[in-house]
Amino acid sequence: MRIARFVGTDGVTCIGRLTDDSTAQPLIGELFGELTFASDALPIQRWLPPVEPPNIFAIGRNYRAHVEETGARLPDKPLIFQIATTALLGHEDTIRLPAPAPAEVDFEAELAIVIGRRARRVSVDAALDHVLGYTCANDVSARDCQRNDKQWARAKGFDTFCPLGPWLVTADALDPDDLRVTSRLNGETMQDARTSAMIHSCRALISYLSHQFTLLPGTVILTGTPEGVGFARTPPVFLKPNDRIEIEVEGIGTLMNTVAAEEA
Repeated sequence: MRIARFVGTDGVTCIGRLTDDSTAQPLIGELFGELTFASDALPIQRWLPPVEPPNIFAIGRNYRAHVEETGARLPDKPLIFQIATTALLGHEDTIRLPAPAPAEVDFEAELAIVIGRRARRVSVDAALDHVLGYTCANDVSARDCQRNDKQWARAKGFDTFCPLGPWLVTADALDPDDLRVTSRLNGETMQDARTSAMIHSCRALISYLSHQFTLLPGTVILTGTPEGVGFARTPPVFLKPNDRIEIEVEGIGTLMNTVAAEEA
């Protein structure tokens, strides 16, 4: 099942089950309860991030080939950081190159997990029972800020730096640990790997995070990016105005965003 969050023709924000790529049956009740939908479908005018998360957790260095291409150290345990919820962006919206740091903005294709029910100290075996679904993510990163700040909060937290979508696919429809993840910049493939290459599986990540934090319904977990990012290329490739960046995850769909300079 594909579930989207969107703006309808009347300007009202809705959540619904997609009947095709442009209409959805509105949800009756709560997203984190029993899923019941109206019979009549509404046209989608604008895509929104599939959920409004209470927290966004992200995992760094979770693909060995990506660690190798960056020359970084392989972490012993999942490397966790957080992304500001104000960084969220929907499908077909515009990534803004921030005025304080427009020159080295990079892309990172990722599978994102959406938690469906409260998870605290859950086992690896039970971890996927707490998942509502999966979606595509782009962990946009200002590499000069990442390098100069010595941490990632600003580099990955600018407004519009966390595109998510276009919708989520419910957990019963996918095996998250064997999906193809790709990024395309202006039609050229930049990243192409499978989640089976992740160092820490989705199950392991959910369990580990739940032993550090309470994972509330709607929490988003970005599972890490594979090799092929822009700053590791020779010469480096960074996002610039008028670019089109696409993130595709097998079984989910394609998240597309254009790029522009931040308006004064």
